[in-house]
Amino acid sequence: MKRWAAALLLCLLLAFQLSLSPARAADRVYFTAAGSYILPLSDNTMPFWSGGYVYIASSIFTGRGREALGVSQVFNSDQDRLVLYGGGRSLTYDFTANCALDGDGAAYYPGAIRRGGVIFVPASTVSRYFDLVYSIIEVDQGSMVWLRTPSYGTSDKIYVDAAQYTVNSIYADYIRAKGDSRPGEGGPDGSSQPNTSAESQEGLEGKRVALCLKAGSDAAQLADALESYDAGAAFFFTPEEMERQGSTLRRLTAQGQSIGILADAGDRSRTVAEQLEAGNAALFRATCGKTRLAYLQNGGSQAVQDAESAGYLCLRPDLDRSGQALRSASNAQDLVRRLAAWRGDAAVWLGDSAAGTGLRAFLSAAKEAGGSCVSYRETGL
Repeated sequence: MKRWAAALLLCLLLAFQLSLSPARAADRVYFTAAGSYILPLSDNTMPFWSGGYVYIASSIFTGRGREALGVSQVFNSDQDRLVLYGGGRSLTYDFTANCALDGDGAAYYPGAIRRGGVIFVPASTVSRYFDLVYSIIEVDQGSMVWLRTPSYGTSDKIYVDAAQYTVNSIYADYIRAKGDSRPGEGGPDGSSQPNTSAESQEGLEGKRVALCLKAGSDAAQLADALESYDAGAAFFFTPEEMERQGSTLRRLTAQGQSIGILADAGDRSRTVAEQLEAGNAALFRATCGKTRLAYLQNGGSQAVQDAESAGYLCLRPDLDRSGQALRSASNAQDLVRRLAAWRGDAAVWLGDSAAGTGLRAFLSAAKEAGGSCVSYRETGL
């Protein structure tokens, strides 16, 4: 009888433990890292397991991830194909087949998986083909899929120990963003805010958002984020920045982004007209093209009228967010809420408040909510 009771107790304990495992798995998060760069944490791009393989979002092969790994991605929407390339080699993922093909037609299994508009590829296949190294490392909050080149030369333990502060910060942003989306939560000032899980989804559905940015030294990084999400924006350069960033201007033009001139009406050394002329001259030297888009700082209505009389379209944003940072997931959720409450399409002036991490988080959230980020054109939004 005692043995029977002990066996029954053991079975009950085992059943209880099994009943807990799904809840624990649901709370587990997966980070993604490329070399020394740890990507922002998002439910949309988080790695996952399928068929015994761990899958990572192909967006890791853009921006700083591309620089760290030497592998790039390009998605052909017409043919519905993803191509990864680097070191003179390429893998093409065709979504009609569960495999990838190299340049010689050899097949590599398994294929890519698309979830919610995000494309995921098997980490093991990509790493092996492009001569990368990958590890799955345990961290305090869950696990990390870490890709790097063989020359990186750091052990898993040393890497995690050195990255602990960054991991904690990224995780805190992730948890804060999820907390901000809870129904009934108030804003930073205690006021009522719509939640991103319901009202923001409805509020952004079908809306067009024109992000307008002041272009500085991080313009290329912001362009990487936009390219990852096939999104548009307008970059406003001072004439001096246009002189310095010819290659960035050419890239933005090829990418289909809008370019405008940032003029300071308070500059006593040059008139607005002279600044606009200098900006277009620099733009022409870099791209063989010119622009009619302009944004005037420190100027009143008369300065705007004078510029428009000269043939320019001056940006008059619906929302001025230059005073609010867009540098984290929580910043991105705040902007999503604000746009959800806005009636109709919106042109948003971000100034120099955006960073690559925050912009990626916003583009991801806006896409999930059914909104589209478009370039502000010379004809307006």
